[in-house]
Amino acid sequence: MMQVLGRAKALMAVMASAAVLAFSAPVMAQEVSPEQLALARQYVDLTDNASVFEVTMVETGIETMRQLVTQNPEIMDAVDGAVAKVLEDYRARKDELMNQFARVYALRFTVEELQQIVAFYESEVGKKLSASNLEVNSDLQRVLQVFTENVKREFFAQVRAELRAQGVEV
Repeated sequence: MMQVLGRAKALMAVMASAAVLAFSAPVMAQEVSPEQLALARQYVDLTDNASVFEVTMVETGIETMRQLVTQNPEIMDAVDGAVAKVLEDYRARKDELMNQFARVYALRFTVEELQQIVAFYESEVGKKLSASNLEVNSDLQRVLQVFTENVKREFFAQVRAELRAQGVEV
């Protein structure tokens, strides 16, 4: 569960970025061909290994439950039932989000590029990459975090040394 939640947080950032792009950039008003959109959607479907929509909805349900039950612990069963019903109602909206994601890709890539991307992700190495992306991204985040912490200390020490060399004590 914790691994899914960790993945969901990283993917929620991607979703937020995609949503901002989908609704704010003037380029988004451009038309895309049905073929382009279909290829982009195929790519989205091929690479949605983390089940972005489902994880987002479960996290939203948990957060809603947490807020309501914290305020009114006696209504936990009613809240649980209501959350389950609303989650079921939202299930039909997955295509809506995936289509928005596809539109973002369709606006950024040509039909030919999307054909190449889809062909790659349908290949064995593409499937392996797609299946490994979440774990690889987690590993990369850890490496970057260690690097950043080390650089912060080293950078601070070097700036202090440079200031001392200039006769400034800090």
